[in-house]
Amino acid sequence: MTPRCDLFRHFVRQELKRRYLGTLGSAAWALIHPLVQFAVYATVFAVIFAARVPERPEVPFGAWLAIALWPWFAFSEAISRAAAIVPEHAALIGKVALPIELLPLAVVAASFFLHGLGYSVVLLALAVMGYPLSPWGLLLAPALLAVLFALALGVALAVAALSVFLRDVAQITAQLLMLAFFLTPIFYSREMLPEPWRPMLDLNPLTAVVEGLRYAWLDTPPPTAQGIALALAYAASFLFGGWWLFRRTAGHFHDYL
Repeated sequence: MTPRCDLFRHFVRQELKRRYLGTLGSAAWALIHPLVQFAVYATVFAVIFAARVPERPEVPFGAWLAIALWPWFAFSEAISRAAAIVPEHAALIGKVALPIELLPLAVVAASFFLHGLGYSVVLLALAVMGYPLSPWGLLLAPALLAVLFALALGVALAVAALSVFLRDVAQITAQLLMLAFFLTPIFYSREMLPEPWRPMLDLNPLTAVVEGLRYAWLDTPPPTAQGIALALAYAASFLFGGWWLFRRTAGHFHDYL
């Protein structure tokens, strides 16, 4: 194990302890909090609004919602946390020689690890309760989540760098994530939108991931080829651009912290 890998593991453990050690229920809160949110959303949309899945009416709305919701939790939490990770380690930056790009990487890894565990528990629970989950999900879901991870890491690197120089980045990021949440087909599907608006969903790189996961697990219609191509292009572009911006500005962090 190289020193760089050891340091990365240390940052991941530190991130997990900082967020959950000493809280009520400790690490269990990582599962409880998303479950509470899911219960609220499922009740509002499935019970109060009687929402159904247009493509497959026999699929319970709760299962359809859960397939997309947990990956969103991982994505949004990783980016939100990235806005604070560099200032939190201000005492180290400029005083200790370390690869500080590991800080946002550790944040993204910790978020995907925690919510990945929650996602696994939810999928297992759905299978035990008899929901029709396709075995193809075991092959396709990891690839789709890898694309989501790359996109989250690219955005997290950019947000972490910009937050050093612009202190309101965290507030702006929260608002943009809320906007992205409603622009992503998590509570609705492509068929629920007016026909002229449907192609616009492909401009959102998260659309292909959400539709792909539902296709993998629930055999709903697959994402469009254009959506998949754009999601891959977005992920690669943000990953390269975020890495470049972080490395370009890292040498000036200590002047602003």
